[in-house]
Amino acid sequence: MKKDKILSDAKRVIQIERKAISDVERRLNGNFTDAVEIVYKCKGRVIVTGIGKSGIIAQKIVATLNSTGTPAVFLHSADSAHGDLGMIRNGDVVICISKSGDSYELIQLLKAIKNFDVKVISIVGDLDSQLNEYSDIIIDATVKLEACPHNLAPTTSTTVALVLGDALAIALLRKKDFTKAEFAMLHPGGVLGKKLLLRVNDLMVRGENIPRVHEKTLFKDIVFEITSKRLGCACVIDEKKRLKGIITDGDLRRLLQTIDHFNGIKAKDIMNRSPKTINENMLGETALELMEKYSITQLVIIDKNKVPVGVVHLHDLVKAGLG
Repeated sequence: MKKDKILSDAKRVIQIERKAISDVERRLNGNFTDAVEIVYKCKGRVIVTGIGKSGIIAQKIVATLNSTGTPAVFLHSADSAHGDLGMIRNGDVVICISKSGDSYELIQLLKAIKNFDVKVISIVGDLDSQLNEYSDIIIDATVKLEACPHNLAPTTSTTVALVLGDALAIALLRKKDFTKAEFAMLHPGGVLGKKLLLRVNDLMVRGENIPRVHEKTLFKDIVFEITSKRLGCACVIDEKKRLKGIITDGDLRRLLQTIDHFNGIKAKDIMNRSPKTINENMLGETALELMEKYSITQLVIIDKNKVPVGVVHLHDLVKAGLG
């Protein structure tokens, strides 16, 4: 097959699915808002079920609901008749995903759960199917054409069902005012969690490891402090240990290019008197943004008395997975 034909076939798939998504957007109506209200008011869990490709989409919807603050579990329609029905309790909401709406296993499941006090929401591709009879809310997921050239393999239909599941999850997120902090609590192990949870306090160098020199410290001792602490800088402090400025290794290099003799040069003579500072409760991601904005590699953390309590280095932020 020629490359041009491969690309044209791929574009055809995208065009078909894009049109189907646009169509379902136009058809979205009050049934969708009713579905959101039902799930929002649910006192139990959300049970999402399906079979075949629809079952796979159901699992993805479950994952999205859980990660955005709506407890959900997946129930395989076929397994429900062999004991898994026990996961359903009164007060739950069942969401069914089906293209045909006539899958035997799914219909048998819905017949069985009529014995429970649950609401049933169906995302279905055939509005005249049996599924309508057993559902409290129907969300229209019909498609005119699958992307498969034989109009057989579930492609467009599964994409539409997935988009509707995402729309439901995000509508619930907004209705619940689900915050970034809550999102981070559910994603502590990944990059997203690190960006939303890691604070400067978790990453900064503290105590005796903070490079510090007095305003009157001589050049030779400044160099020793910077090189021995290996952070590329030294905080300049006064008699009360308050931060007065900062000297970086870049400042030293620039000084070396301008003078030949360093006798009598003190920290106060070469320090930057307006160092960038932050507090220890600031997010690591925010510290990284400040470093990028000002093209610096260190930030000094000060307390309410302007005493340095830590230094955070760009390398530590990158090592933590923020960069």
